[in-house]
Amino acid sequence: MAARPASAQSSAPGAGGPVRPAAVPGALDGFWKGPLKVPGGSLEVIFRFLKLTSSDYFGTLDVPLQKVSHLEVQVTQSHDTVQFYAPAAGSRFVGVLAAGGQQLVGTWQQPGFKVAMALVHSAVPVAAASTRLTPPYREENVAFGGGAAAPNLAGTFTVPAGPGPFPAVVLVSDAGVQDRNGAVDGYAPLGQLADYLTRRGVAVLRFDNRGMGQGGAPGPGPTVAELVSDAQAGLSFLRTRHEADSSRLGLIGHGEGGNVALLAAAQPLPPAFVVALAAAGLPGRELVLQQQSTTLRQLGTDNAELAAIAKRQQAVFDVIGRTPDNDLARIMVTNLLRQSDSPTDAATAQRRAAEMTTARYRYFLEFDPAANLKFVACPVLLLNGTADGFVGADANLAALEKGLKANKSLMVKKLPGVNHLFQPEPGQWPVVAGQPKPTFSPLAEETIRAWITERGPAKK
Repeated sequence: MAARPASAQSSAPGAGGPVRPAAVPGALDGFWKGPLKVPGGSLEVIFRFLKLTSSDYFGTLDVPLQKVSHLEVQVTQSHDTVQFYAPAAGSRFVGVLAAGGQQLVGTWQQPGFKVAMALVHSAVPVAAASTRLTPPYREENVAFGGGAAAPNLAGTFTVPAGPGPFPAVVLVSDAGVQDRNGAVDGYAPLGQLADYLTRRGVAVLRFDNRGMGQGGAPGPGPTVAELVSDAQAGLSFLRTRHEADSSRLGLIGHGEGGNVALLAAAQPLPPAFVVALAAAGLPGRELVLQQQSTTLRQLGTDNAELAAIAKRQQAVFDVIGRTPDNDLARIMVTNLLRQSDSPTDAATAQRRAAEMTTARYRYFLEFDPAANLKFVACPVLLLNGTADGFVGADANLAALEKGLKANKSLMVKKLPGVNHLFQPEPGQWPVVAGQPKPTFSPLAEETIRAWITERGPAKK
């Protein structure tokens, strides 16, 4: 639970002239960067916003020195006043647009800490025009699915050079509506992984989520059951392709996609193998508390305040779990958020309460990723990075490994320095046009390829 935001009109320093209203399309698109003054120095804070066709913003927060990366950020804007709220960190920035819309001057606030801060805008860099080299494999835009369980889905099927048939995989993306490449801030983890595997003898299907790209019109976020049916539809598509070895069809899921892949493997017509990248092992409410604690520790919150925040968060979860009536639950959660030791403003509390009482969030809170793992008989590779601040490697891998203890072909591996997006440490990124460019961990790529290859062709 975050503290009450300071009034932008009273706490923000003047900008030396009339403030220019910013209620125009795309006004916040791009990067907003500035120093966050903390005891003993300062931390660079980076907000990144992309305006969606719904007129909402997709937003993330990075604090590189604290290894905080791609935290969800919610945006509210009223004329020239803007609020950025990161629920996982219980932190917010409230500011007023100045300098012709190129600066935000205001206040950063988190539990037990408040300080003035200014952010400067910079546009998303436009990549220099270049000709994409034809890859040494075949690419095909495909459609599959259909029917009530899995509507029409669209994706890219890449096939290695040679006669085949090849081992083949369906890539399943992390939480949220994502395109077939899993693109975030110009980094396309699923696209990079697909390219790496296809060049080395594995056919790959990756697809747009429902409501993204060619995945149909935007709508409510898909349920976990719907995500499982989409993954199963991808496997069914591969079974129709002569290029794919029907005895070696697997699922590779990232984040929530890893849990979706494991759920699909516990049902009839399972994949031949599963690779789960940074999948959760802890039940939903435990995972939220772990994520919140990790983030707040990185931002300097002391143990006493962490315990108090966790207690308040648990109280909210208890109300949601014990109150099936959504209207009543929203009222109760809103009141809890507003009456906590670090109260939340009315609009934010109401919005958060509405999100936390949706069917999808209720399912997430009660979901135990390890519950049905005893039914997963196919080979499983569990990978997570030691720098993952979102799904901590130790606790989550241990829970998954315990659930899969009856599995006779399980491999568990922690990758040093790899974060939740499966990027290696920045010092290992390639430099393109003088700038480091995020990349999928080469160690992870090769570990996945080698493990799939070891599955071998079916015995005849």
